[in-house]
This record gives sequence, C-alpha cells and structure tokens, in this order.
Amino acid sequence: TKLSDYYMLTKPGITLTVLISMLMGFVMASVVIMSSIDWVLMIHAIIGTYLIAAGTAAHNQFLERSLDGLMNRTKARPLPTQRISAFEGKLFSVSLIIIGLGYLIWFTHPIAGVVSLSTTLIYLGLYTPMKQKTAFNIMIGAIPGALPPVGGWAVVTGNITYPGMWILFAIVFFWQIPHVMAIAWVCKEDYFGAGFKMLPKDDHNGRKTSIYALLCILILFLVNYSLYAFDLAHALFLISSIPIGLFFLFFGLRFIQSRTHETARALMFASIAYLPLIWLVLSIDILIN
Repeated sequence: TKLSDYYMLTKPGITLTVLISMLMGFVMASVVIMSSIDWVLMIHAIIGTYLIAAGTAAHNQFLERSLDGLMNRTKARPLPTQRISAFEGKLFSVSLIIIGLGYLIWFTHPIAGVVSLSTTLIYLGLYTPMKQKTAFNIMIGAIPGALPPVGGWAVVTGNITYPGMWILFAIVFFWQIPHVMAIAWVCKEDYFGAGFKMLPKDDHNGRKTSIYALLCILILFLVNYSLYAFDLAHALFLISSIPIGLFFLFFGLRFIQSRTHETARALMFASIAYLPLIWLVLSIDILIN
C-alpha cells in the first residue's frame, strides 16, 4: 500500500504523457538529424526523464497538499489523507528531481538536463503558485508541459535551436490549453472551492473558455502543417492529422455551442485521445519514410 501511494504521488498518467512527448523529440531528432536511433541513449533518456518528471509531479502534490484536501477529485490522494507524511513526500520528490537531473546530465547531455530543470522550475516556481492568482496560469503551465519534446531533441543533438523541436513544442503547448480548460470547466466548483483560478475572470457562462479552447484547436491545424512545410514530416502525416484535428474540432464546436458539463467532459476526453493519435501517425510517418 505504501509503495502504491508513492507511485500515485508521481501522477503516472501525466508522467507517461511527458515520457511519450520526450520520445517524440528523441525519435524525430534521431531520424531527421542523425539518421539512426541510439537505443542505449534512448533508455538513458527515458530513465532520467521519468525520474525528474515523477519528482516534479510529486513535489507539486507536496506544495498543494492542503488545497488538494479541499477538492473531491484530489482529497483521497496520499498527502491530504496523511498516508504519506509531508516530510516523506518532500524528501521523496526532491530526491527524485536531484537524481533525475544528475542522471540526465551524466548519461545524456547537459543541455537536456538544463531543459528538464527549466521544466521543473517553471512548473513548481511559476505555474503552481499562479494557479491561485490568475487563469493566465494555464498559459504558463503549458510551457513546461510542452518542453519534453525539446528535452528529447536535446538528448540527441545537444542543441535547442532546431525548428523541428519547437514545432513539437507548439503541438503540445496548444493542445494543453483546450485540454486544461475542459478539465477546469468540468471541475469548476472543486477548483473554486479550493481557491484555484483556472477559468478566465468573470467567465460565468464559459464563453471565453470555449473561445480560447476553440482558437487553440484551430491553431493546431497550422502547427501540424508546419511539420510538413519544413519537410520534417510527409504526406502521410499531413493527411492523417486532418481527420484527427477535425475530430478534436467537432467537440470544441459542441462546447462553444453548449457550455455544459457534458460537452466540456466530451472535449476533455477528445483532447486525451488527440495527442496520442497525433504522436502515433507522426511516428509511423517518420519511421517508414
């Protein structure tokens, strides 16, 4: 039970998303820049990224443990219920961050370590406290959420200037905003009760929320096209990304037409499906061409 609680501290779903996004940057850089995949280096990148991402997620729960106890969706977590003490949570999270950072620097590339450290500092130092101050926190939180592909690219190249890595960054960045806004609308009462400001100011009917979400979904079409325009992906990806985008757009339009719990929840699940599907078709496109 204790091990399970520690595992839950790492937010497994979010950590898995981070790993997959990092691997997309790693694989694309390996194929496009290096023309081959270093499998040993990939394993090192996975281990180091997992450690620091898990530690960051755990430390976020440590910092928000009292607020998590006020929300139905989080009150059963290990720290609010004191199944794990605050000291244990802090020691666990900080240890993972330090070990993960050292591992990345030693076994991959120092630049990759810097990218991961920046992700952690922005997430914990800016995004986490801003959640209680302004809904602009969603934009700030999208930055560390979108950095894993950059980290994966940096592992391979030791460089963060290639356009390809920043296009991958943009995919995750603009995907996160409708994803998080849908969650915020579904859980708005919970967030409000805990003092989190996850929706635009005075957006009582959700109109601003739905417009921002739809705008980002539309931007994703252009971002996906840019991979093709920069010759980083081929026609297979371009053609496949369109129905995936239309699927996401359909639920964004439903939400803007009727801003209910049900349409927001549907948009949330559509966003959960969107990113893995985009990564899947991009992976296939890269590896077979």
